[in-house]
Amino acid sequence: MRFLGINAIFHDPSAALVVDGRIVAAAEEERFSRRKHGKRPVPFSAWELPEQAAAWCLKEAGLQPEELDGVAYSYDPGLVVDTEGWEALRTTYARRAPNFLATALPGLDPAQVSYVPHHVAHAASAGLAAPFGDCAVLVCDGRGEAVSHLAGAYHDGELSVLAAQTLPHSLGLMYEEVTEHLGFLRSSDEFKVMAMASYGTPKHLPALRELIGATGDGGFRSGPIDWNVFAKPVKPGGAWAAEHADLAAGVQIRLEEVLLDLAAWLHDRTGMDRLALAGGVALNCVANTRLFDRGPFREVWVQPAAGDSGTALGGALHLARTHGDPVAAMPGADLGRGFTDAELRAWLDTAQVPYTRPPDIAVAVADALAQDRIVAWFQGRSEYGPRALGRRSLLAHPGNPRNTERLNDVKGREQFRPVAPMVLEERAAEIFSRGPMPSPYMLFTHDVAPVWRERIPAVVHVDGTARIQTVSAGRDPLLAGMLNAFESLTGLPVVVNTSLNTAGRPMVDDPRDALECFGSAPVDVLALGPYLVRRAA
Repeated sequence: MRFLGINAIFHDPSAALVVDGRIVAAAEEERFSRRKHGKRPVPFSAWELPEQAAAWCLKEAGLQPEELDGVAYSYDPGLVVDTEGWEALRTTYARRAPNFLATALPGLDPAQVSYVPHHVAHAASAGLAAPFGDCAVLVCDGRGEAVSHLAGAYHDGELSVLAAQTLPHSLGLMYEEVTEHLGFLRSSDEFKVMAMASYGTPKHLPALRELIGATGDGGFRSGPIDWNVFAKPVKPGGAWAAEHADLAAGVQIRLEEVLLDLAAWLHDRTGMDRLALAGGVALNCVANTRLFDRGPFREVWVQPAAGDSGTALGGALHLARTHGDPVAAMPGADLGRGFTDAELRAWLDTAQVPYTRPPDIAVAVADALAQDRIVAWFQGRSEYGPRALGRRSLLAHPGNPRNTERLNDVKGREQFRPVAPMVLEERAAEIFSRGPMPSPYMLFTHDVAPVWRERIPAVVHVDGTARIQTVSAGRDPLLAGMLNAFESLTGLPVVVNTSLNTAGRPMVDDPRDALECFGSAPVDVLALGPYLVRRAA
């Protein structure tokens, strides 16, 4: 059977297609519209339909809208309790969404659209997509229809909900509030707070423990909190000081502590040793690592599109399972658009850009990296979710400590932001410790062995950690070939990896995006499929 999933109610509009229980395609609308997180400078930008993403998913599978067996919309307006003001508008929009979708996808019957509760969609995106069977599932984000959290378990593909935290208490909204207080964009820049936390001292932790904490019944409390008590607000784009890093440090640690308490409660209730995570809070790789390292579960798996974009996939998987399809685990995050060599060459010819086709693009790129060039790497199908995983990446030499600054300058972002290492899977354990191995989705932090910190300084954060991506030769032979060639030249089985984009813009997705980024940013080399473009001297 064929099921399309749609996320279009809060932010990160997206679409995903599941056919006969297997994930065929998934993409965020921002990759097509070039509006990051689907946001426009108008009040209702969060309600953008993923028209282009949905149309592409169907095209990828060779399907017409009328051939679908169902469409999952990852929000159920019937569950909304607060029907005043803003929520009344949101609920009205959601109730009309089937007709909007039918207009966007001619041939679709509005009656084919089913509402899947927001947190059930999150849970399915983790529990049904995980690489193991029965498991506990924990969802934490900003909000859904009336709750901000779900704790449950999957048995034979069926979800049992054991706890849910009602609004206004929300760990995600709490973290969003402090993100905004520190001068960043809420529902977008929370990862900056996580990075800033490493520069601070958690001196406010005792006070935060009084305000934020688990309640012993699977839920929690989260305020309200007057952030001005802890630090002065920062204007957008303003400078931050030690007091702001101290606040970030305290909030980050308190979040980790509460998640540990929630995980302990869930483990006691289920007795399971495997945990799947989803929801925007699950993109906090520092908290994920603490859950893995100090929590009660033997295995922890995080959905790579853990934020709201992942609810499109979860909704489709939930419908597939509900209709009796056996659901297969997620094959990887490379579920977006890909292009043939001929299509890539046509773009280069149209742009009249000089290029070559080396005998082995992986070796050619490794040679450029060994010469300390910054390389834009565009290969295969694009990633689903916020992490660059070797499909749309900027690469650099990890041995030059200046490359962190160079890449942050290329991207036009804050210098306290770390960049990440990609490493050959079989070499990871000798360089990194503490987090789970393998770690293919860059959703955990790992301690860098002291002997390696001086060898790969560009990827070591101020706290001695790195958010790694392990690369398997079986899963990704081209990327592994590049890493092997780079090690042969430098002795380092690690390369710096960050997303191929500049500040405020979505990750590069198609060849035109790649050429525009290469033309406007100080990048030395573009590897576009098998073709190599070098910046003119």
